[in-house]
Amino acid sequence: MHRRNFLGVAMGSSLLPEGSIFAAGAGTPSLSRAGDPKMTTTQTSYALTRPAYVDHSHLVVTDLPTVSAFYQSMLGLKVIEKTASGEVLGVGETPLLTLTTGKDVRTAPRNAAGLFHTAFLMPSRVELARWLRHAAHNNVVLDGASDHLVSEAIYLSDPEGNGIEIYSDRSPMQWKFHQDGQVEMATHRLDLQALYESAPDDTWTGMAEGSAIGHIHLQVGNIPEADQFYRDVLGLKIMARYPGASFFATGDYHHHVAANIWNSRGAGARTEVMTGLSDYALRFNDTAALDKAVAKLDELEIKSEKRDGGVFLRDPWGIGLTLSA
Repeated sequence: MHRRNFLGVAMGSSLLPEGSIFAAGAGTPSLSRAGDPKMTTTQTSYALTRPAYVDHSHLVVTDLPTVSAFYQSMLGLKVIEKTASGEVLGVGETPLLTLTTGKDVRTAPRNAAGLFHTAFLMPSRVELARWLRHAAHNNVVLDGASDHLVSEAIYLSDPEGNGIEIYSDRSPMQWKFHQDGQVEMATHRLDLQALYESAPDDTWTGMAEGSAIGHIHLQVGNIPEADQFYRDVLGLKIMARYPGASFFATGDYHHHVAANIWNSRGAGARTEVMTGLSDYALRFNDTAALDKAVAKLDELEIKSEKRDGGVFLRDPWGIGLTLSA
């Protein structure tokens, strides 16, 4: 099933309603923006304070200038570094996304293992609303929008079809947990108009300081194998399940990594020349948790190597992963 159709039908996400801001503009109230004296200093997002969190993502693309321009103009990332094969984009001096290309790159099939979406976490609901206002005024095409109880999320795709989620978390104090420790999540309609109307009527200057990759959502070949790898090998906890999907996290976050088979049931390993997700990084605040994960890799004789200050390996579907502290 196509990503847009799935978000709009199978999960119940609301696609843009008739009469929305994308069809006709609406006035917005004047609010103070981040950096004004009325605003408090941005705190580190809860997702990043857990024992481990997603630190960085790396996509392989065919048209580097076009894709990079999209992430800069539509998402507000800045170029931090340029290399012979690509660019590193981020917020301030914090790298979040690497884009690379090459002459042998081939477009991955839609049902290949890899990326479902990279989820960019805004530091506040105000910043999510501010981004939506920017998107509305620049004709950004959205795939859907959902209220997940723990968060509010907007979905779109980059020019090469790589999924993107832009979201903000509700306070963890508002989350509800079941007796088994899993968090209550759902997929309800998100009122885009109300979110838009809550945005400051000011100049958008890019993705706000404090923004991060809150989670990464993968396409995999089967869920039991994903559970075995992310839970039993890396030590992440299953925080929620959907039909055909598991959601993993550390420290009772709703999810740092998700894996589904909605498009990719039975998929085999990726090749290095495929477009899409090449690799990503998990950074550990808890070094004991990192040591335990690395020891498990050695115990199970899962191939890994020291690289870029961490331990690099590949998951069962060939997606690269760097573990570091």
